[in-house]
Amino acid sequence: MAVPKKKKSKSKRDMRRAHDHLKMPNVSYCPQCHEPILPHRVCPECGYYKGRAIISTEES
Repeated sequence: MAVPKKKKSKSKRDMRRAHDHLKMPNVSYCPQCHEPILPHRVCPECGYYKGRAIISTEES
């Protein structure tokens, strides 16, 4: 069975984990109501997608 001969240093461990961080999602803005939304999704505030009303929402 393969067993490491020496302990890996904290530097080597951290270098290996350098790409494990989370990334923030891209945020675009709805052209109708200017609310932040995720790209390629219907706006939850106004219900529009690509200039068309997809979901009818109650407007007060």
